[in-house]
Amino acid sequence: MATAALNRYTPEEYLALERHAEFRSEYIDGQIIAMSPGALRPHNLIVAALVYELQGHLMDGPCEVYPSTQRVKVSASGDYLYPDVVVSCDPQFEAGGNDNLLTPVLIVEVLSDSTARHDREKKFSLYKRIDTLCEYVLISQKDVLVEQYVRQGDFWARTEVTDLESSIALASLGLKIPLRRLYRKALTPTRRVPRAVQAGE
Repeated sequence: MATAALNRYTPEEYLALERHAEFRSEYIDGQIIAMSPGALRPHNLIVAALVYELQGHLMDGPCEVYPSTQRVKVSASGDYLYPDVVVSCDPQFEAGGNDNLLTPVLIVEVLSDSTARHDREKKFSLYKRIDTLCEYVLISQKDVLVEQYVRQGDFWARTEVTDLESSIALASLGLKIPLRRLYRKALTPTRRVPRAVQAGE
């Protein structure tokens, strides 16, 4: 994740810039923070597998599944964030459009070396302030590791799953997902093709 800009912006200034920007940025504490324009293969495969599992389970109900391009507003703080995966079962959006989701019930972040601390600390501290949020899940893309935080009043109960043969139980959605389904392709070694030599090199 890039370093936050020194300038401070209003939410209106951020949204005006963001809606026409080539790359996504988050808005935290009045600062615009550029996000990486791309992600590694394991990250993308885990996100795709998770969205597939969620979509299949929720297809016929009121819940909606959104990938990483869905912006979420933390109304209590006025910040705007992009989770890797978010689910809302009563989709409500900020007035003026349908791009700022207000009512997530589940948020998932897939961790990388550059974002793990930010996702665990700063972003989680903001997500906690969303009244509708019931579960926050962190998935490692390097190792078989899923951390789940479930809201229990003012307390967030943490569980950890590291066994590939185990499952993650999403109580807010009534869904159990085997870790093998999330990691099966992501754990497969990447095939690397030698760079083609261009004529004249």
